[in-house]
Amino acid sequence: MSEPLNTRLTPGTGTVAGFVERTAEAFAASIPESPADDGFFGPGSVTWRLTSDLSTPIAGLRSLIVQALHPLAMAGVDQHSDWRRDPVGRFAATSMYVVTVAYGDRPAAERAARVVRKIHEHVHGTDTVTGKPYRADDPDLLLWVHAVQVESTVRAARLFGTSVSGQDADAFVAEMTAAARLIGVPDGLAPATVAELDAYLAAVQPELLLTQAARDTAAFLLNPPGMDPELADLWDDLKEGVLASLPDWATDIYGFERRDVTAERRAEIRQVLGVFDALTLGEPGVLEARQRVELRVREARASQAPRE
Repeated sequence: MSEPLNTRLTPGTGTVAGFVERTAEAFAASIPESPADDGFFGPGSVTWRLTSDLSTPIAGLRSLIVQALHPLAMAGVDQHSDWRRDPVGRFAATSMYVVTVAYGDRPAAERAARVVRKIHEHVHGTDTVTGKPYRADDPDLLLWVHAVQVESTVRAARLFGTSVSGQDADAFVAEMTAAARLIGVPDGLAPATVAELDAYLAAVQPELLLTQAARDTAAFLLNPPGMDPELADLWDDLKEGVLASLPDWATDIYGFERRDVTAERRAEIRQVLGVFDALTLGEPGVLEARQRVELRVREARASQAPRE
């Protein structure tokens, strides 16, 4: 709900001009060079695989758009952050937190979570739309943000990224309960299976509203101002992927036209995601960070392989 660790990110202009650079910087800074341990998930986890999937830009944008539909969660962001001035910074800071929790060792993940929990202590007020009080550390709001992020990751990967079996999806949801506990969701509250996740999202839908802040969030993410002309066509494809991945109930609340993408169109959007990935890979530190991740994955596979 707030911008964790944003003091470590380079200030930007708030346009897409810095999207690749700043998300790349966040990624490179979040992969430890000499980890103390394998963290909360480890190189053999589904979490490691999906966190580095090509589809993560769509997952991240989709997650923010859906999360914005909860009026109390959005009120906290709108009243206590500078997202309108620097929305790219918010996206990059959130990415940094997610990557740190996924790939960092346990001390690093716990430190990152403590920073966010400390920020949340000061994020409270009254939503001007519903008149209801809110606190960013409310377990119900923390659960909403967590659940949308998890569901967005699975949905985006299935449409535009790696193959995600039903077993993999259940494993990912179960693994992510550790991330929920880190951020302050009480034990046993976060969904541990896809069925539980779907049931939770269905139950919370009556609370969702299209506030002006939510409308502004979606408008910026889908049609950002100040876009580099060279990125405009790529962003249109990214936008189509995000809209196609939205759940029908979110599409209806926003008043968007429902979209179905053909297999051919999905392949084209995957190619665009590959271009974004290549641009990111060219940024300082990213290649080295990925190599550190891949080395640990290979070592884990080698240690598990049967010996002759």
